[in-house]
Amino acid sequence: MNSKNIAPDITSSSILDVDAIRADFPILRQKIHGKPLVYLDNAATAQKPEQVIKTLDNYYREYNANIHRGIHTLSQKATEAYEGARVKVQHFINASSIKEIIFVRGTTEGINLVAQSYGRTRLKRGDEIIISEMEHHSNIVPWQLLCEQTGAVLKVIPMNDAGELIMEEFEKLLGKKTRLVSVGHISNALGTINPIEKIIKMSHAYNAVALIDGAQAVSHIAIDVQALDCDFYVFSGHKLFGPTGIGVVYGKQSLLEDMPPYQGGGDMIKMVTLEKTLFNDLPYKFEAGTPHIAGVIGLGAAIDYVSDIGLENIAAYEHGLTAYAISAASGVTGLRLIGTARDKASILSFIMDGIHPHDIGTILDHEGIAIRTGHHCAMPVMEHFQVPATARASFSFYNKREEIDQLIQGLEKCKKVFK
Repeated sequence: MNSKNIAPDITSSSILDVDAIRADFPILRQKIHGKPLVYLDNAATAQKPEQVIKTLDNYYREYNANIHRGIHTLSQKATEAYEGARVKVQHFINASSIKEIIFVRGTTEGINLVAQSYGRTRLKRGDEIIISEMEHHSNIVPWQLLCEQTGAVLKVIPMNDAGELIMEEFEKLLGKKTRLVSVGHISNALGTINPIEKIIKMSHAYNAVALIDGAQAVSHIAIDVQALDCDFYVFSGHKLFGPTGIGVVYGKQSLLEDMPPYQGGGDMIKMVTLEKTLFNDLPYKFEAGTPHIAGVIGLGAAIDYVSDIGLENIAAYEHGLTAYAISAASGVTGLRLIGTARDKASILSFIMDGIHPHDIGTILDHEGIAIRTGHHCAMPVMEHFQVPATARASFSFYNKREEIDQLIQGLEKCKKVFK
């Protein structure tokens, strides 16, 4: 998004009926410190619509049972709902088969699964892994651990001061030793939308596998893994208006077939003797033990909800909302935006002269406004911009321009307090 070329008032009720959408989210009706909640911490976790909450309640009230194991009615109903949710995920990201959809606890576990199951069995000393300078810690630490285990070398794509990857430097990093490239689709600390189509294509030119961290993208952008041609795509349910503790690993079937199990236990096996175990088929080979059944079913309900609204509509609305926020924040004297990429989504990170981000967050909280402050699990980003922390407001389709106005008023109050 090039905010300079977007009028600040393009957010239109003709795109979405935001008032009707907000009515679906019961938490938005509460007051904080006596003031209506303005929830602007969606990059950390999104709120849950009534439809998801009722789905979870219905599961626990009416058909709570384990899956894949029982022939009784409750087990059969739970299994049907669980596997039905897998089909919904498949269609949501346009995977070619349900065999390519693995349920995990979240993006972090998904990346660790790929690092240990694919990376540890394929990489050797001297092989190279490429990540970027703007990654979340969950897309840094697993690769550092893998390098320690295998002797592989970790290389980093630098970014410029707008918070954009320097693609010319990425091209220089690629070589015959490159085995894997892992980058975020959207930066959680900056809002930058990375050119992942180009990154994937360039990686494949060197026969490297490409993993995309989609934690910040799936609630804002329509994802088509076949069109992207990525090898792995991982995301979390709780940022997609679903339950916490559930996530998805998409992997190309040809890769998943050759990967060993990440964990051992029940349901990921076909046959066990004391001498030998025969592992289950995909996708169950990677889903050991009793899974987060309610979480998977709830994720399916969240996908239904988002799909009914339409990600194209959501993207268009949030595009205008973000532009409005950038324009409004730019008018606050003493405020510096951190992350001014031309292609940007739903995140406004900033610092203010003479005010620590934690103080900004505290004052805003007393105004009923929830934002995130800190390093956002992206310490290398803070190091690049030479700041200890930032304040981050992050938006969703249930936010309104009036809430942006309240944020700006709150920031002006911060200035008065610290004048």
